[in-house]
Amino acid sequence: MNYTNLFLLTGAGLIAGFINVVAGGGSLITLPLLIFMGLPSTVANATNRVAIFSQNIFAVAGFQSKGVSAFPYSFYIAISALLGAAIGAKMSVTLDDALFNRIIAVVMIVVLMLTLFTPTRLSHSSQEKTDPKSTVLGVLVFFFIGIYGGFIQAGIGFVMIATLTQLNKFGLVKTNSAKVFVALIYTSAALVVFVIEDVIDWPHGLALALGNSIGGWIASRWSVKKGDKWIKRFLIVAVSAMAIKLWFF
Repeated sequence: MNYTNLFLLTGAGLIAGFINVVAGGGSLITLPLLIFMGLPSTVANATNRVAIFSQNIFAVAGFQSKGVSAFPYSFYIAISALLGAAIGAKMSVTLDDALFNRIIAVVMIVVLMLTLFTPTRLSHSSQEKTDPKSTVLGVLVFFFIGIYGGFIQAGIGFVMIATLTQLNKFGLVKTNSAKVFVALIYTSAALVVFVIEDVIDWPHGLALALGNSIGGWIASRWSVKKGDKWIKRFLIVAVSAMAIKLWFF
């Protein structure tokens, strides 16, 4: 890998890491970049997870350093998502690149719809919902979210934000802290599958991970400092930009 690609991947990773932690959709930047650099779609999808895993280690540490956590609820849904992610990751490596590209195209349309409608549903009550009924429902929902996360990852942040704010009535800071913890746990399962299947390009993955990690650390501490108001503003800008990108480009 040449120095130009190293610079591009690290820079793109920093931006994507910040976007992933505060809102979502950062993989819609990094995944196409990896494919543009010549990696087959299935390899690019697997390689991107190295950066996602590293990013969320730093993001979780950043939130914890500020005393923000959704534990133990985040642990329950993370284990459920982990089981789903193992299934999704295995599905992704069994597909040929042509079919995988068609699936990505369909997924991008779905993500577009989520980005268009998620910002209008971010209000939450002062009473969080982590009662047994909500917890069981959350565990079920996150199993399927994990399947999607293991399969392709792109845009999953929007799905988790919509779920945690609507189902559990979490504020955006707590939502993001739970989101990165869940993503860290289920990505570990996906990575194991991709390592076993030997479909990771490590030089590209580690270069991307460097940028994602920096972006994740900065975003986690920034979001706690700024609070829900600024996160919502950033989220609206992020989803609007993603919608324009997906629609026109």
